[in-house]
Amino acid sequence: MSTHAEDDVIAPVPVAGSPAASPAPNADRAVASRTREFDNPRLRKDFAEQDAFLYLEDFLAPEVTAQLVHSARALLDEVNRNYLPGHKQGGSVSRHTIDRRAPFIAELYRSKELIGWLEQLSGDKLQVSPADDPHAYALYYYTRPGDHIGWHYDTSYYDGRRYTLLLGVIDESSCRLDYELHTRNPDVADQPGSVQIPPGGLVFFDGDKLRHRITPAGANEMRVSLTFEYVTDPNMRPWRRFISNMKDAIAYFGFRQVFRQMTQRGKDSA
Repeated sequence: MSTHAEDDVIAPVPVAGSPAASPAPNADRAVASRTREFDNPRLRKDFAEQDAFLYLEDFLAPEVTAQLVHSARALLDEVNRNYLPGHKQGGSVSRHTIDRRAPFIAELYRSKELIGWLEQLSGDKLQVSPADDPHAYALYYYTRPGDHIGWHYDTSYYDGRRYTLLLGVIDESSCRLDYELHTRNPDVADQPGSVQIPPGGLVFFDGDKLRHRITPAGANEMRVSLTFEYVTDPNMRPWRRFISNMKDAIAYFGFRQVFRQMTQRGKDSA
């Protein structure tokens, strides 16, 4: 079901000495330099009024975006392709691969400045996802005609809420994020929307509230997004863990990637 993306058209990775290949920026400083410029009380109000949803066209500092673009292109040989008829086609790179080959992404994910700012928006105390969660931070690739994902929620299998932070990395495509607000609130009419997320753009939402999809890519197009997942309670019941692992193995990262981590965890605890 899963193959690597070696036959995709791959743009050259910047060579050493180019801006994108220069030393990675400090994640905390880069986030702080941006968030202090925002009208954060207004953004918090917007997030609440849109039922836990916020879109910012320009969020990341340019040097952070450049680093993410460099990482995304460098990881093209690690992409796990998957296809679920009628629902999903595309590629993914899990946090376990990112830990090995793009540690700046992990640093950005754990940025205290970033988490603190997201806590202001959500009103929740946020925690990073457990170390064995391949979705904690992951890259998603739309590189072939028809790559897409159908309507869905980012369902939380954790005991608490799970928030998704979606960051635009590469957008050389016609793909759009279509979404519907207030779908879980019977007292408010559903509100549709659609955005094309540029590099450095941000979408932040409660995964159980936002119904959304990514529209199909066209020929010779490329879109890469990065998602961070934060939780309010990192505990997960065993039967939910099984469902989550099977979903990740089939629809995203492959059985070897998901269950190799479980096997390694068992060895470490033995």
